[in-house]
Amino acid sequence: MTTGQAVPAGHFNLSATERIVFGQPLEEAILAEADRYGAARVFLTSTRSLAKLTSGPLQRAERALGARHAGTFAAIASHSPREDVIAGAALARAGKADLLVAIGGGSVIDATKAMLMCLWLGIDNTDAMEPYRAGIDGAEGRKVEAPAGAIRMLAVSTTLSASDFTSTAGITLSATNTKQSFLHRLMAPRSVILDPAATLDTPDWLLFATGIRAVDHAVESYCNPKANAASEVHSLQGLKLLARALPRIKASPGDLGARLEAQFGAWQSITPSVSGVGTGASHGIGYALGATFGVPHGHTSCVMLPAVLAWNAAVNGDRQRDLSQAMGDAERPASELVKALIAGLDQPTSLRDVGITRDKLDEIATRALGYKPVRINPRPIRSAADVREILELAW
Repeated sequence: MTTGQAVPAGHFNLSATERIVFGQPLEEAILAEADRYGAARVFLTSTRSLAKLTSGPLQRAERALGARHAGTFAAIASHSPREDVIAGAALARAGKADLLVAIGGGSVIDATKAMLMCLWLGIDNTDAMEPYRAGIDGAEGRKVEAPAGAIRMLAVSTTLSASDFTSTAGITLSATNTKQSFLHRLMAPRSVILDPAATLDTPDWLLFATGIRAVDHAVESYCNPKANAASEVHSLQGLKLLARALPRIKASPGDLGARLEAQFGAWQSITPSVSGVGTGASHGIGYALGATFGVPHGHTSCVMLPAVLAWNAAVNGDRQRDLSQAMGDAERPASELVKALIAGLDQPTSLRDVGITRDKLDEIATRALGYKPVRINPRPIRSAADVREILELAW
């Protein structure tokens, strides 16, 4: 046996998602997947904004389903409050749904994942969800047990959040404005439908903000200490696709090819996280900004990722050069390239831009320490003062 340098050890989790359907109209794909899984009562989840459209992705799905449409819950708010999870699960239960289909962004998809848990376990109030929370803040919740033949879901994302590829649901506890996590392998959508036309009704700011969230997935997973040869290729390919596609969409909004390329980029970017590779301080501080101060997920990445890259550069400059190369300019710092990409998409680049006043920085720093991604940042964060240094760079 050859001895020498230690061989890396770890694991690579595989998702319970069975199929990714891309480039097909969502209504055709939903019907085909419902047939594949033998579903007769399909329940849709979405948002009020999508429900207001006359021929948007939600309406297309409702019309296509016809008599198989078991109902729609289109009142899921940003950051997926527990109250919306319970309300949606109650309607799906009453409609005797045998398949859920989430149509919307990350908040809709995450809420629908948590609805699955409520349907599996008979949960009908927000307090009953509490024992099962786990993950984001390091809590170890009671294990969720899915019954035999558990109801599953499909996802049609209208943004680039990539929540459609994960088995984790980020849910907000309204009483404390705290982001929490619920997870089970079967919460991952059984099929993911990537229809670039489903993103056409999404406001530009939201599409680009979630695109930067996907960039954040790629960057932080590549820089995470658990990154490995199997995960790194996904991080870099996702970053390359997103850095190329997002400006193309900005220049030509009707370019469905660019939109599909961005969807592929979001998919590749989240794959390392699904496999078990963590993120870092941009995500962790972002949880505090989102849950407590209502900053949209994508905008938390817009304002925090360049600052975190700059702060971490002292310990992972070599890896950051790989990121720069993936973005097309190996000679410029990754923090500058990411910030330029964000600015070119007309997205916020500072905490001031998202309404955070200076007197809130200490509270944000303290709250951020409670989130696991902050504690596994490549450059160790040992105190609120360290978080405050990053916040000053983002100010």
